[in-house]
Amino acid sequence: MKKKLKPIPKFKNEDEERDFWATADTSEYFDWSKAVVNPSFPNLRLSTQTVSIRLTQSLLNALKELANKKDVPYQSLMKVYLEERVKEELQAVK
Repeated sequence: MKKKLKPIPKFKNEDEERDFWATADTSEYFDWSKAVVNPSFPNLRLSTQTVSIRLTQSLLNALKELANKKDVPYQSLMKVYLEERVKEELQAVK
C-alpha cells in the first residue's frame, strides 16, 4: 500500500522554504523511488551576487568598446574574462 504524500506548503520566500526543508522529512513529501538519478537542468541559472568595483575610465571604455565589437553586454564580457583568468590562476597553483 502506498503512503499518502503530504502536499508541499506554499512559501513566502526562499528563506522560509530553506528553513522548512532543513528540518522536514522529504520522504513525507516525495516518492523517492521515482527519483531521477542524473537529472538535467538546462535552464538553471546560477545564483549571482552584486559587487562593486572601481575601474579607471579608460579601462571601462576599453571594455565597453570590446563588448560592442563582440556584440555582448560589457558586464557579461567582464564576467567571462574574470572566470577565464580565475580558472587559469587556479590551474597554475595546482
